[in-house]
Amino acid sequence: MKHREKIGLLSVLLLTVGLFAFSQNSINDQILTYTVDTKTQDLKFYWKTDKGIILKSIQNLKNYVESKDSTLIFAMNGGMFNKNFYPQGLFIQNKNTLSVLDTTNGNGNFYLKPNGVFYVTTDNLPFICETTDFEDNGQIKYATQSGPMLIIDGQIHSAFKEGSKNLNIRNGVGILPNNKVIFAMSKKEINFYDFAMFFQNLGCKNALYLDGFVSRTYLPEKNWKQTDGNFGVIIGVTKKTER
Repeated sequence: MKHREKIGLLSVLLLTVGLFAFSQNSINDQILTYTVDTKTQDLKFYWKTDKGIILKSIQNLKNYVESKDSTLIFAMNGGMFNKNFYPQGLFIQNKNTLSVLDTTNGNGNFYLKPNGVFYVTTDNLPFICETTDFEDNGQIKYATQSGPMLIIDGQIHSAFKEGSKNLNIRNGVGILPNNKVIFAMSKKEINFYDFAMFFQNLGCKNALYLDGFVSRTYLPEKNWKQTDGNFGVIIGVTKKTER
């Protein structure tokens, strides 16, 4: 190969790498994240108060945990819901199944198979699996079902199309290689493919879509405080209030 051709090939290669890096940084800038170590942090799934009142909003959750001498340090809506703000599909709280697994077919993102379940065991180990692989062995402390899966065994869901114009605010959850949980919400509208690729680039073997435009995140450490909204399950991290 001639010297001039080598220089040209190298220039194209560097340009390609540069454009890819720019693209990834652009996506990263659009996404708010929070990483949770379920072994050391107090991660819980919420739906109703002790009196049976559906929380619906992060503000109501914040008030609720503060009434129990705790501080809310992170919260995000945790899956889809029906018109009565009941969880769509499985919801387990403190080992109690409050809504059963949905294995039926239907329309919408929830039913874009495979969908999946995000759950935490009584040993505080986090998992994400396809709905068809989920089994309640009596050791599930929290679980929420949603869909579609974003990442399946390290691969982007086959239904997602690169360059899709189907843009929306989206939030989801993935399991990192170190077994910590990463929650993510796009700050701007994004397609499924790019959102899934974000989790794939972090090394997540499995990741699950939680919801779309209704998504809200409360993360004061990053000056992001969305406390409004109307939804079903809310996932939160708290710590005891220091006196």
